[in-house]
Amino acid sequence: MVTGPSEHMKVAVIGVGGVGGYFGGLLAKAEHDVTFIARGAHLKAIKQNGLRVESQLDGAFTVPGNAADNTAECEEQDLVLFTVKMYHNEDAIKHLAPLIGPETVVLTLQNGIENGDILAEAVGDEHVMIGSAYMEGRISEPGVVTQGGPGIAAFGEMKVGISRRGENLLQRFQEAGWRVNLHENMPGMHWKKFAYIAGSAAVCAAANCVYEEMRTRPETRELIQNAIKEALAVGQARGAPIMSDSLAWAMDSLDRFPGQGRASMAKDFTDQRPVELEGLTGAVVRMARELDVPTPANDFLYAILKPGADRIEALHNGGA
Repeated sequence: MVTGPSEHMKVAVIGVGGVGGYFGGLLAKAEHDVTFIARGAHLKAIKQNGLRVESQLDGAFTVPGNAADNTAECEEQDLVLFTVKMYHNEDAIKHLAPLIGPETVVLTLQNGIENGDILAEAVGDEHVMIGSAYMEGRISEPGVVTQGGPGIAAFGEMKVGISRRGENLLQRFQEAGWRVNLHENMPGMHWKKFAYIAGSAAVCAAANCVYEEMRTRPETRELIQNAIKEALAVGQARGAPIMSDSLAWAMDSLDRFPGQGRASMAKDFTDQRPVELEGLTGAVVRMARELDVPTPANDFLYAILKPGADRIEALHNGGA
């Protein structure tokens, strides 16, 4: 892991969508040695033209097209940004091994609550840090990613505490223009975001509406709040360090989200793209059943969304 103030990191980005493309693009713009792991038309466009980032916060910029689809061609990295959609975890993890050296950090900025544990099982918990991204973003066309919304990241260790490597990364990230915080209780922050995303994204997808509509209807707002409360209760039952302001923080985040914005899962349902239902509401329901925690709001949302998610999965798998 590089520690000097002028040293540049070797960084691989696995999952070059809105989150990975934006935060990885900022690192590349700051002249870190960034390799974008992509495939298909997106890979071809990045190699030919570089990665173009269209950001509401930082303007439009293009970074060099250092990209690959085979990690066996890459060197060991200082940092791996792991930002794939959760349903791609199993496949993406298979490509990590060539990138991992003795001090490599694998930082997940995904939705969901179980990604850190999944990565730790694959590469060892000493390599893994967990984080969250607060933004709207996606691939608008091959070689181009967009960033909207707050554009903020948070990260830290899988256990409560501040580490030297976390402080070093914070400095690198801030120098590169990330809007980022290093948290002592990142597990607690992770549960905050997970509960908020699971509740709000599920309602957004089920209601097929924008945030302004669902947060200003009292009945719909109450459903979101109940779903968030239930997810936090599941975390508490699992022994997670749930923070006392978690519900208030989640509802404030709901109110601060762009009014005409929609959750990425809702957009994916509309576009008939694979969805992260199982890693969000599905995870709440599954963990709740294991712990005998009642989650009626999440049970309802999962039941509503599951047929559509299965239909999309069958469509992309070539099924009926």
